[in-house]
Amino acid sequence: MKLIFSPASPFVRKVHVVLHEAGLTDRVSLVPVATTALNTADEARAANPLGKIPALIRDNGDALFDSRVICRYLDVLGESHLYPQDRVWDVLTLEALADGIMESAVSMVYEVRLRPETDQSPAWIEAQWSKVVHALDALEHGKLFAFSGEINMGQLAVACALGYLDFRHGNRDWRKNFPLLAKWYKDIAERPSLRATEPQG
Repeated sequence: MKLIFSPASPFVRKVHVVLHEAGLTDRVSLVPVATTALNTADEARAANPLGKIPALIRDNGDALFDSRVICRYLDVLGESHLYPQDRVWDVLTLEALADGIMESAVSMVYEVRLRPETDQSPAWIEAQWSKVVHALDALEHGKLFAFSGEINMGQLAVACALGYLDFRHGNRDWRKNFPLLAKWYKDIAERPSLRATEPQG
């Protein structure tokens, strides 16, 4: 199998984490691409009509895309049980929340990096950050999920989202207002799969 990826993407990191958790790192070749919302890499477009990464090319040549689809596929393939059946809807909802945090955080980066300064919208950037804050508040106060029990994909996705906030938005200091979440993240960040996939670039 081949993974079309960009190393700084938090969605790619989710997939890398599952590869480690499922013991599948030796089954997947990594194909790095330089791609953005304004300049899509040919490899990304060939694998995914939307041009988004990550995309997983299976051994039969068919492609899977959207990180949630790929993570679920790899979890089944590696029998890592990151989507336990007795709480699968909670886990999927938590993963969706984490993906929403990533989407807003990535959008903030794109606004600054891909648009001329005169065209940037500070109000739009802050609106995206507001979404992140509301999600973190829900996590801090346990409105969606209790961080307990065996490790699951929802928890790993949240860890990847928080890691991306540190990576690209460290000056926002999200820990200041979310001490319980910060403590949880400090512990889970020591997990081997997360340590091995810390964002670079």
